[in-house]
Amino acid sequence: MKRPESSEYNEYYSGYVALVTEDDVLEALEKQIDEIKQLLKSIPEEKGCHTYQEGKWTIKQVIGHLIDAERAFSYRALRFSKGDATVLPGYDQDLFVEKGGFNERSLHGLRKELTSLRKANVIFFKNLPEGADMNKGNANGKEVSVRALAYMMVGHIRHHLNIIRERYL
Repeated sequence: MKRPESSEYNEYYSGYVALVTEDDVLEALEKQIDEIKQLLKSIPEEKGCHTYQEGKWTIKQVIGHLIDAERAFSYRALRFSKGDATVLPGYDQDLFVEKGGFNERSLHGLRKELTSLRKANVIFFKNLPEGADMNKGNANGKEVSVRALAYMMVGHIRHHLNIIRERYL
């Protein structure tokens, strides 16, 4: 799956796409599973509700956000890969985190859910019919390709894992 052109996604996501330096995004999607496991296993449970600044999400909420975004990106990829032209709405990430109950869950459970989602998404992307990665659809008022969504998924998690390392730990 080749790197998407900048015209294949909303400029808002360009920072995420730029974080993907690998030539093979499918391999990057898969390798990221181990990175997620290693980092999140290194965080003690008692630090899960830690935040680095007033008004910022806790570590558990960041992981919950990653779960929600992984689901949203993959749902868009599923619909668009099938040629579905339905305009898909965006979602309010702050509302989803607020209502997600993530601080009441264990880090282990959140890690397991996120890595399980990613494993399923790797299988999905690896088995796309030829050319389906080039299909496009409209999400949150902007056109996006399936292959751009794969890059956005890697970059989004990479971005947030970097924030966890730099600001929370």
